[in-house]
Amino acid sequence: MKKIIIFNWKMYPSSLKEAKELFNSILKQIKNLEIVVAAPFIYLSEFVGLINKTKIKLGAQDVFYKDEGAYTGEISPTMLKNLGVEYIIIGHSERRKYLDETDEMINKKVSAALKTGLKVVLCVGEPSRATSGKRQETNRAKNYVKRQLEKDLKGVKNMSYVSGPLSLIIVYEPVWAISTSGTGKICQPKDALKMIKFIKKFLSVKYQVSSVKVLYGGSVDSKNIKNFVKYSEIDGALVGGASLKIKEVKKIIKIIK
Repeated sequence: MKKIIIFNWKMYPSSLKEAKELFNSILKQIKNLEIVVAAPFIYLSEFVGLINKTKIKLGAQDVFYKDEGAYTGEISPTMLKNLGVEYIIIGHSERRKYLDETDEMINKKVSAALKTGLKVVLCVGEPSRATSGKRQETNRAKNYVKRQLEKDLKGVKNMSYVSGPLSLIIVYEPVWAISTSGTGKICQPKDALKMIKFIKKFLSVKYQVSSVKVLYGGSVDSKNIKNFVKYSEIDGALVGGASLKIKEVKKIIKIIK
């Protein structure tokens, strides 16, 4: 089954020259692999002319929930759609943490993006790891993620899958396992697998769908990605810091390929 790899560049690189070098370093012809490059807004238009010649898809790192209006600094779903962007990352842990994005705001963005025909990459995940027993810890994490999904997908039940199986992608992003969180803890692949199975089962029961792809995103790099995507239930990965290093990008693509 085709794996999905999303390279999230965050607020990097600093120049268009570097951005083009990084973009061009990604292999152009890749079989059985869906590659999405989520670059900063200002670089997206530069890449539009290149994606028709490749299997690479364009993604944005955020979106606003209105099509137009007096919202200084925001980018609408329609603007991105018309530009040629296909994927939108919504609810990333960094936006939740640093920009105080609430589930209510995320829900509005998800709804607006789906209505526009964009493919939503919704990030969910617990911010901390409990110190109680293993079972209590697991249940706590599952309940946290379940509540996020319920709030973030409120009201979009009947529209999420109209434009194909990739209309909605979920990324399990255990915040406590991300290198910048400072916890020093690592999410084991088997634990990620359990959570991803839980997410798929929850969506199947709650929304009566079984086609949603669920990726893993938690300090993924060339050293550990294989341990996660080797499981058929894990449909790919959201790669952050490693996606900014050309050697790492090539290694990741080679491993997944």
